[in-house]
Amino acid sequence: MKILVVDDERAIRNSLKEILGDEGYEVDVAEDGAIAVQMVEKEKYNIIFCDIKMPNMDGMEVLDKLNAMGVEAAMVMISGHGDIETAVECIKKGAFDFIQKPLDLNRILITIKNATDKVTLVKETKILKKKVYGADMIGESAPMQRLREMITKVAPTDARVLIVGPNGSGKELVARNLHQQSLRSTMPFIEVNCAAIPSELIESELFGHEKGSFTSAIKQHKGKFEQADGGTLFLDEIGDMSLAAQAKVLRVLQERKLSRVGSDKDIVVDVRVIAATNKNLQEEIAKGNFREDLYHRLSVIVFNVPSLEERRDDIPLLIEYFKDKYTEGGKPRSFSPEAVKLLQEKKWPGNIRELDNVVDRLLILGDPVVSAQNVRDFVNL
Repeated sequence: MKILVVDDERAIRNSLKEILGDEGYEVDVAEDGAIAVQMVEKEKYNIIFCDIKMPNMDGMEVLDKLNAMGVEAAMVMISGHGDIETAVECIKKGAFDFIQKPLDLNRILITIKNATDKVTLVKETKILKKKVYGADMIGESAPMQRLREMITKVAPTDARVLIVGPNGSGKELVARNLHQQSLRSTMPFIEVNCAAIPSELIESELFGHEKGSFTSAIKQHKGKFEQADGGTLFLDEIGDMSLAAQAKVLRVLQERKLSRVGSDKDIVVDVRVIAATNKNLQEEIAKGNFREDLYHRLSVIVFNVPSLEERRDDIPLLIEYFKDKYTEGGKPRSFSPEAVKLLQEKKWPGNIRELDNVVDRLLILGDPVVSAQNVRDFVNL
């Protein structure tokens, strides 16, 4: 537990440092707000005790500055001239607590315990959300709300789902959320990227093979359908699957059984299939590249995942999410409002995947508070 005490009175700084140090806390001190902000840029603190009346930069200015930086430390404001209005203003601006001087040790220790409990609760809530929702359905825009509503309705069923959308838009995340909220959530979620597997190996990968069925088949192999038995099989980029493999997938969907390469024995499987593609399968059908009967089997429910440009209102939330991901456990960082506005106006052909990479780049190359100039310097606008 690391604590920062900010007060222009040396006696109070040293007294708190000694007392809290005896309680086992690691304590730093700062004599004014400007110095405190510099220290917070370099170190991660759990709790900050900050006097309201100080030269150079007073406590309210410090509170505003740290809020703009996205600092997650619990701010406890202290003052010898406190009143109800001041206390209310501090709490409205995000302070955790307000304590009047002269300081009471028991009151301070209780505040530290309460702040610690709150931080722990927030972390546990974030972990729980990650477990339940995959920590990936970030956004409050209308398209995202519709997407969540559909997932809630469709997930508990065994209906097959086809997810369509541009590259980098989050199709895999939709598939994982469908599985996590389904009755199969305790069973395997198996993913296959159909575009990454050579056409001559896709059948063996999906349906397995027997020992000796081809030159490199030195032992029996269970395919992805068998591995996903009882759970969910996610066929990503299914538009790139060969016609021969499509025919076998169609048979499994129709008959709920398969045979491994090199075997005539049927194996019964219970698998929910979710497929995804960035291609227009209707056009692929017209070109003869995709089976129409397989399309109809897969598209019982169709999810259209919006591009990032269709949900620009979510960009500030996504920036915050990726910022937290890359700075967890490190020094606090933030983006200026002007920088966020520039990123909201940018074209995003790579969608969320591109935004993820851009945020990572700006955190590495940019200032502690990433500026609009940093965005102009390091991002292709």
